[in-house]
Amino acid sequence: MKLWGGRFSKEIDRQMEAFNASIQFDWRMWAADIRGSIAYARALERAGLVSADERDALIRGLEEVAWEFESGEFVFLPSDEDIHTAVERRLRERVGAVADKLHTGRSRNDQVATDLRLYLLDEIPTLRRSLTDLQKAIVDRAEEHLEVLMPGYTHLQHAQPVRFSHWLMSFFWAFARDQDRLRDMERRVAVLPLGAGALAGHSLGIDRRYLADQLGFGAISENSIDAVSDRDFVAEFLFWAALLQVHLSRLAEDLILWSSAEFGFVEVDEAYATGSSLMPQKRNPDSLELMRGKAGRLIGHLTGLLTTLKGLPTGYNKDLQEDKEPLFDAVDTLRLALPVAAGVVRTLKVYPERMAAALDDGMLATDLADYLVRRGVPFRQSHSLVGLAVRRAGELGLPLRALPLPEFQAISPAFGPDLYEIFDHRRSVEARSSEGGTALASLREQIALARKVLKDGC
Repeated sequence: MKLWGGRFSKEIDRQMEAFNASIQFDWRMWAADIRGSIAYARALERAGLVSADERDALIRGLEEVAWEFESGEFVFLPSDEDIHTAVERRLRERVGAVADKLHTGRSRNDQVATDLRLYLLDEIPTLRRSLTDLQKAIVDRAEEHLEVLMPGYTHLQHAQPVRFSHWLMSFFWAFARDQDRLRDMERRVAVLPLGAGALAGHSLGIDRRYLADQLGFGAISENSIDAVSDRDFVAEFLFWAALLQVHLSRLAEDLILWSSAEFGFVEVDEAYATGSSLMPQKRNPDSLELMRGKAGRLIGHLTGLLTTLKGLPTGYNKDLQEDKEPLFDAVDTLRLALPVAAGVVRTLKVYPERMAAALDDGMLATDLADYLVRRGVPFRQSHSLVGLAVRRAGELGLPLRALPLPEFQAISPAFGPDLYEIFDHRRSVEARSSEGGTALASLREQIALARKVLKDGC
């Protein structure tokens, strides 16, 4: 069954037919397609284009086709070019010639744009819940390990001591931004293209606002040409997915590194690890490596779609068929990656003693500079003076706390005997009591705020 063959005098080439078909991937929009068609049947009756009996027959037939999909009994035919063709073909087999009236005033251009938006609107809540579940896992584990100190890093070098929970909570806020972007994006997805026709609108009195209400859209497209050619919402979703996967990748990278023997800070649970086919002793953090690897995949989807869109002339073009596979794959990837990430976090074994053993005196150099600031030394000078002390301790092969007081005072008389009180990592951490800091009180406030964010967002 072809929806477009009237003006053609010869059959389409078999290879061209396969090249043109999208049924092999757009079949998954069957529920959206049927839902949109049921609403459209009602709109046709309201416009006087079908009778009430015809409307009921169309709706009954569409519901029967939906049941076939749900039960796994729907059979695709080689002639089914896309999901729209397949549904309409089976509808005609079910209800007869009245099925031919369903497409009145409708183009596959506005139909597919509507289906894709409906599909995405159906998927967004699942992704939001999975992301929320990951955030809850982060907050729970952060609260569990409030007293664990570890090295904080910049440039992958020892920087300052922080709480392990503070590091973990940094990802909560990255994911919170992802939640905000998803909520904001959802409003732009929920714009109805149906009723735009091929590109010029319709002349048959279809009530588009009625359709929007029936399908749960918050707005209708304001321009029929833009309605059928707009794929901003797909590009925006792919950006969102790629950035979220980048955040997952960064979480994964830290945990991969810290689960190595050289660090030994954490251990990935066996449920989220695999072994080696050659080396019996191996426990590989493959869950995390795949999480890191799939970031490249989702970034590629975004780049590919933007490249497809960049040179298109106005209106619908078949190039837009390339929007679906990256979108579907991004959804599938995140539907797996987010629960796995939450599982890794929930089951992660933490080794506080290994983290504590990695703390060193050099990480307290900033505290020593702050000590001089409190004694009236300008920070630029105190930074330089502490740098000289660090160098001198290195020359003598001593940890900074073991450098004798005369050596400190040879560098600056501002160093007093009480400077050695600085060499306490927990004291350093507790000094960072500003909002958002790593001190215990600040961290408790941060966790309380995170729990409020989760509660308000649910």
